[in-house]
Amino acid sequence: MTPAESGPGAGLAAEAPGGAWGASRPALDITEFTDPFCPWAWGSEPVFRMLRLRLGHQWGDAVRWRRVFGILFDDDDDPAPDPDAEARWYERFTHEVGAHTGAPYAPRLRRVARSSWPASLAAKAAQAQGPEVAERVLRRLRETMFVLGAPADTPDGVLAAVQGVPGLDTARLRDDAAAPGTREAVRADWAETRRPLPEVVDLDAPGPHPGRAKEVGDHRRYALPTLVFDGPGGRVCVPGWRPAETYLEAARTAAGTTAPAPPVPLPAREALERWRTLTGPELALLTRESEPPEDAVRVDTGNGPLWLHPTEIHPATDETAGRQGLVP
Repeated sequence: MTPAESGPGAGLAAEAPGGAWGASRPALDITEFTDPFCPWAWGSEPVFRMLRLRLGHQWGDAVRWRRVFGILFDDDDDPAPDPDAEARWYERFTHEVGAHTGAPYAPRLRRVARSSWPASLAAKAAQAQGPEVAERVLRRLRETMFVLGAPADTPDGVLAAVQGVPGLDTARLRDDAAAPGTREAVRADWAETRRPLPEVVDLDAPGPHPGRAKEVGDHRRYALPTLVFDGPGGRVCVPGWRPAETYLEAARTAAGTTAPAPPVPLPAREALERWRTLTGPELALLTRESEPPEDAVRVDTGNGPLWLHPTEIHPATDETAGRQGLVP
């Protein structure tokens, strides 16, 4: 398996095709290595939302998407000698990433996340309440870092952050996130993230985030985010920051087909109903319109607005969340 050297698939690595798809639907498995507080993963949200929408529209439940939480901030990481200086450094880093991705970022980062574990445990536990709830919980946790500047990095902070998520049973989430089985599942995610495919270990690819595996202590781990596509056409690994067409090409290769996933632009109102919050890049990529619905609630950030559904109960507009340290 060798990475492509140029073009939209640069940084892609594919196994030899195992068969053509033809008219039947492929069983396409997509594994996403991520973390709630990774700025590159946050910046990839528009493309990943588009990818799930288009592939789901084309192949329905033949596409299976699995999230693996890689734990960017681990419990045994050494504490910073100067937490405020670390916050200012990481703040600059998130702003630089946002300049590449167009994603919102908090004008002021209160602190660097102390741990990814509480948010990852909650995001994993939310999957038991269905894919829509799980999507909304993870999104809300990302927004605490990149919109509010106060990462939900404690169990209490997580519960405060997810209050009002439509369809969420918060008491069940609290109990499930604390269950030993959930910790075992996230620990397995931690370990899987630290077994990167050989083709990304010494990857030399272009871009501001080429996706080469990271040296972390005694381990290597996938760069976040990384998507791995498995299907009848083989395996394709897409690490780091990539344009939308690279992921669509990877899906076609793994599926063993040349048929493109058709565009599925949504009216802005339907998109806001579906996802509840939209960034500027998401509005541009996912909808037919350049403006959000008139009743969308605007939340200003350091890099463009976040648009909320008018009925969304969100920490950015909640005085209680301010007292709990989730908003400045």
